[in-house]
Amino acid sequence: MKQTLTAMKNTVLTGLLAASMAFAGLVNAEEIKQTWQGKTLNANLEMADGKSYSDEFVLLLHGTLTHKGRSTYMALQQNLVEQGISSLSINLSFGLNDRDGEYDCAVPHTHKHTDALDEVGVWLDWLEQQGANNVTLMGHSRGGNQIAWFATERDRDSIANVVLWAPATGAQQSHESYEASFGKAIGPILAQAKDRIKASKGDELMQGIDFIYCQDAQVTAAAFVDYYDIKPQFDTPTLLKSAKKPTLVIIGSDDDVVADLPGAIEALGDLAKVQTVTIDGADHFFLDFYNEDSAIAVREFLN
Repeated sequence: MKQTLTAMKNTVLTGLLAASMAFAGLVNAEEIKQTWQGKTLNANLEMADGKSYSDEFVLLLHGTLTHKGRSTYMALQQNLVEQGISSLSINLSFGLNDRDGEYDCAVPHTHKHTDALDEVGVWLDWLEQQGANNVTLMGHSRGGNQIAWFATERDRDSIANVVLWAPATGAQQSHESYEASFGKAIGPILAQAKDRIKASKGDELMQGIDFIYCQDAQVTAAAFVDYYDIKPQFDTPTLLKSAKKPTLVIIGSDDDVVADLPGAIEALGDLAKVQTVTIDGADHFFLDFYNEDSAIAVREFLN
């Protein structure tokens, strides 16, 4: 089922909305921390007025190398509160203790794309311990792919719905994309990394490696292979064919990061558990009223 939302554009109202949302965030926000595998994980909790953990609840995952405090995710949490929906926005650790802020490219990369599945599970455990049994898993960009992957392969009774916000397709992690970004073929680097893993040196750092958004980075062989050895699960539309729970895909009409997403989903035909909504004028980061429209789309989907 396809829908279209036309975003309102009014600078005065935008200012008023931003001020009211900032105040709401100060009132409702609470940082949650827990220890896992010797590291502190953190997340931002926003409870809607009069709601408990047993009501509708969103577990939100950010995109590539970013964090829960980015404006896109803070605004969404506050907009969800306006819709009466509580949420927990989690920070992936990326192998660091109590990580906060954007990932610094100078920090050695030991993290893996698939680490997110374990950490989503840890936070879902936490929500279940608080009494949550009606959780909507939601992820943005690469986080959307990771959420789709988790929902497909690690489904639970507590997961009621899935929302994928401009989720990544296989194109973003393709070898062609790597070559276009860095001007070099990935094949020799990937072969070198695989050789290191075979030699039981997968956790040793490779120097001067171009990786994700980072040039001349330090990356373990195991991390490089996990991110770049092609897997069908990297492609969110492929995962949608195995959707186990009602799923909403939110698309920005002006999104040039996952520009192939609308065509890839359309090629799937009708899927019983999958709906899409296109937000007119939104780019990949759904700023201002496009963010509010996203929260409204979630509200209508859950209804």
